[in-house]
Amino acid sequence: MRTFYTTFDVAQTIRHPNYVPVESTSTVSSGRALAWLARNLELALAELDMSPSQYRLLGMLDDAESFASSLAEKLTVSRPSITTLVDGLVARGFVERGAAAGDRRKVTHTVTEAGRAQLRLADEAISRAIEPILDELSAKDAQHARRGFAALGELLTERLAQLHS
Repeated sequence: MRTFYTTFDVAQTIRHPNYVPVESTSTVSSGRALAWLARNLELALAELDMSPSQYRLLGMLDDAESFASSLAEKLTVSRPSITTLVDGLVARGFVERGAAAGDRRKVTHTVTEAGRAQLRLADEAISRAIEPILDELSAKDAQHARRGFAALGELLTERLAQLHS
């Protein structure tokens, strides 16, 4: 098993001889690895001029149309923030606003075909960013990581649905 040490760990070891770096199996180390992985994903999305928030929003709208209040709640951002986020995607032709059936005062948001195409490009960019990292692991560890990501994705999707149903 590999142990990853951060710059902080190395500096602490030099400054404090009794400092023991956190092992890679710990939650803290996993959190740090996820933070670095998130940065890699952020850079991959930046090549498409997308933010992680825009990516998450397009992913949510790919599943189903939604109201601004529901999107804000699911993304845990304010209504003004979701408006700004949606405005950028509308301007690029990735999202459309429309009147809700039965209540024209409410506005629905749907992903367009261009938005779906952009989402596919983003998915591919993320895959290109993750795969080289996973390729450095043993085949068994890479398989475990992929299964872990899939399980976490399913769990988080279920939690989101439970919180907002």
